Amino acid sequence: MSVVEQYARAHLVTDSPEAPDAVPVILRYDPDQDPRSVHIGLPGPHEWAFSRDLLEKGLRAPAGRGDVRIWPCGRVQAVMELHSARGVEVVQFESKELVHFLQRTYLAATTSLH
Repeated sequence: MSVVEQYARAHLVTDSPEAPDAVPVILRYDPDQDPRSVHIGLPGPHEWAFSRDLLEKGLRAPAGRGDVRIWPCGRVQAVMELHSARGVEVVQFESKELVHFLQRTYLAATTSLH
């Protein structure tokens, strides 16, 4: 099976004037490691793994499980709230990037079955 990686840009939602406007993010899906999970990697050693179902549901309506919450923000954006011992990180994505990533993960999963 093949790993799906997609690079995206996300906007940090913060009140800090020093925060960058946009940060690079890696979206990753490895069906050999865990066919039900996706990984979101933010700059530094910050990576979250959560179910692919949660990502899909969160693009349509508010959804959350464990340390991850996702909800649509208007018609073209989605917000992720990621909780850790360091605090909470809130990032905003273009929904179409997340949808494209999900489509690629489903294609990879289907292709691996044949």
